[in-house]
Amino acid sequence: MATPYSQKSDRDLVLACQRREPAAFEELVKRHQRTVYALLYQLAPEWNDTADLAQEVFIRIWRSINSLRNPSSFRSWLTQIVTNLFYDELRRRPRRLPTISMDESYEGEDSDEGATRDIPDESARPDDVVLNREVSEVIRESMARLPEQFRTAIVLREVEGLSYEEIAILTKTEMGTVKSRIARARSKLQEMLKPYLESTPTSEVSG
Repeated sequence: MATPYSQKSDRDLVLACQRREPAAFEELVKRHQRTVYALLYQLAPEWNDTADLAQEVFIRIWRSINSLRNPSSFRSWLTQIVTNLFYDELRRRPRRLPTISMDESYEGEDSDEGATRDIPDESARPDDVVLNREVSEVIRESMARLPEQFRTAIVLREVEGLSYEEIAILTKTEMGTVKSRIARARSKLQEMLKPYLESTPTSEVSG
């Protein structure tokens, strides 16, 4: 059902929320709820309580929306809140699932040496593949096996479309390290997907 807030931009809704108008906040929640769920799932596919985390995201938004000085930047601010919540949860949860090796030590990633390890972004992106539902599921499973910091970097880059600089700021990491993580994550995803993708044309022909 349409409301007076339905046609408003995110910017106008933020301004209304800063005036503490609950109906404006309800519209923001309705408009961005799926985005929050999707991002949380991409960041933590093995967690079973993303509904509770999504609720916590919007609680944090309502509590701190007056601190958003540029209402037009709500979407990136929302991403920051989700990512910060993810890191908060990650710090207090035990490691559960084994992850794949990235074939390189993580030590010193945030040092000067790690910051200069600038791997060129020349590999094809996972989303360059023509995806169907089955391939998408394989990609999700492969993403879940990446170490958290690599998965976070590539999700923020490929799913959220953030720049390397924005990811570096958001994750409090050197930009060279961000580029290194994304390049290595792409390479590892392609390596894990290669057997499946090579077998797909054969299965389609035989079907």
